Amino acid sequence: MRKTILAAGLGLWLGGPALAAPYDVAEKDIATLQADMAAGRVDAAGLVQAYQARIAAIDPQLHSVIALNPDALAAARALDAERKAGHLRGPLHGIPILVKDNIETLDPIPTTAGSLALANNVTHRDAPAVARLRAAGAVILGKTNLSEWANIRSTHSISGWSAIGGWTHNPYVLDRSTCGSSAGSGAAVAASLAAAALGTETNGSLVCPGAFNGIVSLKPTVGLVSRTHIVPISHTQDTAGPMTRNVADTALLLTAMAGSDPEDAATAQADAHRADFAALAGASLQGKRLGVIMPPADQSPSATSQVLQHALEILRAQGAEIVEVQDFVRPPGATDEEATVLKFELKHDMAAYLQSIPGEGPKTLADLIAFDKVTPRELVLFDQDYF
Repeated sequence: MRKTILAAGLGLWLGGPALAAPYDVAEKDIATLQADMAAGRVDAAGLVQAYQARIAAIDPQLHSVIALNPDALAAARALDAERKAGHLRGPLHGIPILVKDNIETLDPIPTTAGSLALANNVTHRDAPAVARLRAAGAVILGKTNLSEWANIRSTHSISGWSAIGGWTHNPYVLDRSTCGSSAGSGAAVAASLAAAALGTETNGSLVCPGAFNGIVSLKPTVGLVSRTHIVPISHTQDTAGPMTRNVADTALLLTAMAGSDPEDAATAQADAHRADFAALAGASLQGKRLGVIMPPADQSPSATSQVLQHALEILRAQGAEIVEVQDFVRPPGATDEEATVLKFELKHDMAAYLQSIPGEGPKTLADLIAFDKVTPRELVLFDQDYF
């Protein structure tokens, strides 16, 4: 290694050819990455290596990535061979993405939901949402940190913290929240640690980290994207969704992810609703009515309210009709009623998932509770009252 470095330096000193600068993935969207691959400025293997190097340099401060996929480089090289042979799978061909660590992939890395109870949960099976992205040419780069068990273990849980991955930090201001539970996916995309990422949402876990990390994040309609082989909370509310740097990239991922799955009854009509969502790029806001919950009338003007007003002005200029909702009050009892549904579905759905995975690990919610009680790391910051 030392000889290689000295030889390279000697070549430059003697006027030899300069070494090519490493490809810079920072701030690049999928269209730019594809254009650069088409032009020969980089290939999929080069992208994987560039993102891995960026993760090594930056993520020790963020704790957004739990595990790297050891097969990512081989997968990228296979896709590069396809490109050279004239076969392109589509706009995601060769694009490295990260996957929230409650979504299974067939790669030799565990799906943990952030918990030490699933530290050895290597299932070697793709969630259908991942399989569709892989078939479209995406490279699975690794797994991202999350709020443990997607924030459902405790009413005192901390957004972005898991026993496996530690505490995810916001890449813009390290001591600020990433929100949760798709914290690692949101932070990683914002920090350009991958071209895009997958997250999941039951109630806010895609859109909140999207907002806090300044990226585009979408919760698809439940039933558009399969939930099979995803650690569950609630079968009436759970869904996986894309997290990217812009709207166009979100549309590309959603187009690939959507579709029916015979193992997920909620998706029975998904194929009928599939579309090329990227085609919506030319859509107009003319004639669209958008409801906006406004700040309380007695609230003093702030920088936040100024940003809101500026955003509304932009929407109006694009033809939208803004309907301001004043004095909004959450319906009494709504939170308690939703919590009741989540508790019943969590107990059933979690047991069904745990019983589907190989090995001798926990098989019921009671098993998880027992594991946490004898594992200090799990309860070091908050309890498990919700479990």
